[in-house]
Amino acid sequence: MEQTSIEDPTYRAAVADLLGVLAYGELTAFIRMAVDSDLAPTLSLKSSMAGLANTEYVQYTQLVDHMRGHGIDPETAMAPFVVPFAAYHERTRPKGWVEGLVKAYVGDGIAKDFYREMSVFVDEDTRSVMAHALDDAGQADFVVGVVRDALKTDRTAGGRLALWGRRLLGEALSQAQAVAVERDPLSALLVGSGVDLGEVGQMFTRLTDNHQKRMARLGLAA
Repeated sequence: MEQTSIEDPTYRAAVADLLGVLAYGELTAFIRMAVDSDLAPTLSLKSSMAGLANTEYVQYTQLVDHMRGHGIDPETAMAPFVVPFAAYHERTRPKGWVEGLVKAYVGDGIAKDFYREMSVFVDEDTRSVMAHALDDAGQADFVVGVVRDALKTDRTAGGRLALWGRRLLGEALSQAQAVAVERDPLSALLVGSGVDLGEVGQMFTRLTDNHQKRMARLGLAA
């Protein structure tokens, strides 16, 4: 795969876009999880959710520090994604606490898989900071137990949450496609790396496969 020079303005714009969208995703994930933690029914779950929110915020600050250290203004880099993220979250507003957890586990999981896919097209320094920001050290795994317990106590939960997961997949893939194709610098990054439409299709197939694995861990049909 051809590596674009870090000095190339188009490549630098793509890196700014990629770090900007990832940082804003981390910031919004922190805000959502911090707010939702207050709805948790037990102190243990409040603690788990607060811990995950803290991890998201730490990763956000690491990305912001990295951008500033490389001459990228974080607010400028994140600004193009404020409206699309707001629209995505409006379309995927959960109806209850468990739906919110599924969104955090499944929706954010798809997004992070997409950023991992995109990280192969950037330089090692950028790839490294992205890898740190995409690793939650398994802190989201508590969601699996919560959802599986909900399935045991509510016979209607399985079908409802399975449909919710499918909706999240569609919305998240649309969001990822918009980022990859509609943002000119990122589109140029893919083209400059020699990626064709077939490889882009394979990328989205991998995202779908990983989604199905997450749904299975939750005990839900994909």
